[in-house]
Amino acid sequence: MRKKLAWQWTFFFAGLIVMSLGISMTIKGRIFGVSPWDVLHIGLFQQLGLTIGTWSILTGLFIIICSSLYLRQWPKFATWLNMMLVGLFIDFFNWLLPVSNVLAIEITYFVLGFFVLSIGCAFYISASVGAGPRDTIMMIIVEKFGGSVRMARTIMEVFAVSGGWLLGGPVGVGTIILALGSGQIIQMALPLFKKRLEQLVGEPVQP
Repeated sequence: MRKKLAWQWTFFFAGLIVMSLGISMTIKGRIFGVSPWDVLHIGLFQQLGLTIGTWSILTGLFIIICSSLYLRQWPKFATWLNMMLVGLFIDFFNWLLPVSNVLAIEITYFVLGFFVLSIGCAFYISASVGAGPRDTIMMIIVEKFGGSVRMARTIMEVFAVSGGWLLGGPVGVGTIILALGSGQIIQMALPLFKKRLEQLVGEPVQP
């Protein structure tokens, strides 16, 4: 059991770090637009200050509170960690990665960030220790109104992009690419990470 938990939490933390790096890379290449939620985070940052990572934490906290009131239960510990650590890692990598106004470098940032973000997301999800705040509210939408997970995700992201755009967040073709393409990479990578984790722990890993 200890071995299993150790590997699960290793995958969880490593995945969050990789995903956050990818998010920061797409933010550095935001001439093409950023992911739907980051449009909102950057819009809030531009209008109200603080940092992009802080707004990621605050919007996650708001979602956790709303979902907890609806479900009448506290989320898992991993959900709180997800909320806090992703925001902190985003700010760290935003500080670490150099800014560039050279188009070729911005393209490189965006393309690499797209793949790194998606792979990191699949990495942490494969640990099966708890969903992120936005994933939780997405499942509530499916349960309440029916439809597919993809449709619920799309509805959430449309609201996030709309609010962020009104606040001046960067919307572009990259926003569409990230919204539609990252899920495809996650879907392909997730079984591979899941299989590798189960090989390491020697038994099936269930949520």
